[in-house]
Amino acid sequence: MKATKIVVKTASKSYPIYFGNNIINSLGKLLKKNIPETKKVFIISDKKLPAYVLKKINKSLKIYNPKVYKFIVSEKLKSFNVANKLIEDLLKENINRSDCLIALGGGVLGDLSAFVANLTKRGIKFINIPTTLLSQVDSSIGGKTAVNSIQGKNLIGTFYQPDFVMIDVHLLNTLPHREMVCGYSEILKHSLIKDKKFFMWLLKNGKEIINRSNIKSLELAIKHSCKIKAKIISADEKENSLRMVLNFGHTFAHGFEAANKFAKKINHGEAVLIGMMMASILSYKKKILSYKELNLIEQHYVDLNLPMSIKKMFKKKDIEKIVNFMKKDKKNFNKKISLILIEKIGKATKPNSFYFDEKFIKRFLISLCI
Repeated sequence: MKATKIVVKTASKSYPIYFGNNIINSLGKLLKKNIPETKKVFIISDKKLPAYVLKKINKSLKIYNPKVYKFIVSEKLKSFNVANKLIEDLLKENINRSDCLIALGGGVLGDLSAFVANLTKRGIKFINIPTTLLSQVDSSIGGKTAVNSIQGKNLIGTFYQPDFVMIDVHLLNTLPHREMVCGYSEILKHSLIKDKKFFMWLLKNGKEIINRSNIKSLELAIKHSCKIKAKIISADEKENSLRMVLNFGHTFAHGFEAANKFAKKINHGEAVLIGMMMASILSYKKKILSYKELNLIEQHYVDLNLPMSIKKMFKKKDIEKIVNFMKKDKKNFNKKISLILIEKIGKATKPNSFYFDEKFIKRFLISLCI
């Protein structure tokens, strides 16, 4: 199938995002078109990807004879040690700045690969091929790179835009249902912070998207979600102001994940879904979101059976730990916790408008655990 594209324009670089069904067969042609000077290609791949995916990519890139690194992926992979080993190996291979590193996997692998690409010889060419719904609509776009610290998630990183992104809906065919729910969290987030019309469309089409029962609806949701994020990062590449609205629900979510030691009990998308519900309830309690709109959000969660309760994941004794990690969020500029809330569906509050002390957040979360 022929790819369609949108172009992300940032202060540092403009690059295309290609969309389509089964377009990975075109990777070689797109690489030659966008990065004609590349001679060597290296792929960092998720070991659990179906064998046919890498086979198709290798076939498309046969003139480059790519070297492939395969990893079993978890948040623990995003470390300085792993990044350093990869960089050292790339240097042994005498990689040049015109050569290319390709990420083939989900957000964890994409973050790590982009980090490695940025630090190797102060920047080599980089292509992101996200293979999960979450990474297709979120982490593959915007140029964030990261590894984790023992102090929290994504606290060590840079901004480094890819040369292009390839979003192939066919790669989602074998994803477990839980991973589709995980990715839906970011699609829903984009509608809540920026586009009520999109949210109302999701009310009607959300089940088809999560269940992959309508590929056209899934493609439309992915592309529209990417357009929303692309527009935001084009206006604020390095998260100085507007881009912070993308943090809606995420400060809570990172606290949930870190308190759970990034274990499989709760994945990133599930944490974001619960975090967005916490932020929506808090928006209502602060009298900036109407009960009618809160109820509309809650009903969507119920209809799609999305995780929404902190009570099912954590106990009262866990709250202290969650809030301690929230305090370390990289978007806080003082001792208080900065949160993005929503005034109504489709309109987030301005960044740095709402700060809360840790005692308030503890009381708020404890009230939802009882």
